[in-house]
Parts: sequence; C-alpha cells; structure tokens
Amino acid sequence: MRVVIAGAGSVGRSIATELLYNNHQVLLIDRAANEGSIRRVPKASWLAADACEIDALNEAGLADCDVVVAATGDDKVNLVVSLLAKTEFGVPRTVARVNNPKNEWLFDEAWGVDVAVSTPRLMTALVEEAVTVGDLVRIFEFRKGHATMVEMTLPSDSPHVGARVGDVAFPEDTVLVGIIRDQIPIAPSPDDSLEAHDELLLITTPDAEEALENLLSPGAREKRPRDL
Repeated sequence: MRVVIAGAGSVGRSIATELLYNNHQVLLIDRAANEGSIRRVPKASWLAADACEIDALNEAGLADCDVVVAATGDDKVNLVVSLLAKTEFGVPRTVARVNNPKNEWLFDEAWGVDVAVSTPRLMTALVEEAVTVGDLVRIFEFRKGHATMVEMTLPSDSPHVGARVGDVAFPEDTVLVGIIRDQIPIAPSPDDSLEAHDELLLITTPDAEEALENLLSPGAREKRPRDL
C-alpha cells in the first residue's frame, strides 16, 4: 500500500514509522522538511513542499496512492489536503487529524474526509475504557456518525453473563467483532459464551448505542453520578 502523509510532526512521523514497519510505502510532505527531520524517518520518501498546493500533490504522486493522511497541526490544512485528495486526485481513502474538537463537525465527506481522528476524543475514550465497567465507551467514529466502534467491559451482574453469543439479541445494525478475555483477543462465534469482565468490541450506530448499553448492562445510566 502506498501512503502519502501531509505533516511530518511527531504525529506524522509516528504514523510513517508504523506503516514502514508493516512494509508499506510512505511519502511525507512537509514545508519544513530538512536533513534533521529526514534522519528521524530515513526509510520514508520525503517532499519539502506545501501540501495545500496542487503542484506539490502532483509531485507527490497522489493519483497513484492508496491513502492520504492529513496529519498536520492545523485543521484548516488538513481539510484542504483531504478535499484536494478526493476531488482532484480521486484518492480512495483519506484520514484526517482533528486538532480542535470544536472543528470535528467539519471533518466529513463534504470535505473529502473518510475517517476523522480526534486525538482528544480518542484519549478521553481510552481513559474511560480503562476505568469503567458496565458503561458503553465510544472508541471510534466512522464516516462522521454513520457507524461507531464501542467497547464495554461486561459487568458481573449483566443478564447475559454465560449466554451464547448467538442467543444475544443485539440491536439492529450492531455486530460483536471481538472479545478480549484475560488480555487475549477472541474472534467470537455464535457458540462462544460471554463471561463477566469480558471486554466486548462492537460496531454499531449512534442511534443504537443506548439500547445496546441497556441490553448488556441494564441500569448503567442510572448508576452514574449526576452533575451537581
């Protein structure tokens, strides 16, 4: 897979390093690219240019890449890069970094964004996931709200502890995609049983999240402390 990353800050370099480790081709675009930054990710290709300029994106070969990642620290730049990648070059997949959560509503298909990644929201979700049992935690949002990935640590008093996966009447458009048990991931089959403190990973929709939480952990919302 060939990936072009706009922005070679700490986020862009980290993404590039992981992709290179997984044997993908990576090109980093950054106006401030210099020998020092290139030495940090020497296996990547580099282009010292403004990623918002059509000529620079032509030189980067966007028409032949599989994914564009807009990973700069400027939301305006990330939106422009995503839009140009989609409308001018027909890139199959765009991933954009959201720096300010207040701008998250802009990062949708209208701006050419397939997947928006909000670092503050993701960090909050990971904190919640680490400390909550019985609460549904949204981990990721696909295509600006059409689908979400959620997690729940199944409480010991859930009515579905011991139930077969195939017997659980999940809400419409909800799929159980993984179970983490004793730190080991399991691909669930209909005959697998749910156990207390299983970490359940599900793909669902925002409209179904409340019903899903009520199904797996009845009364969870009522148990939460209320704001004073």
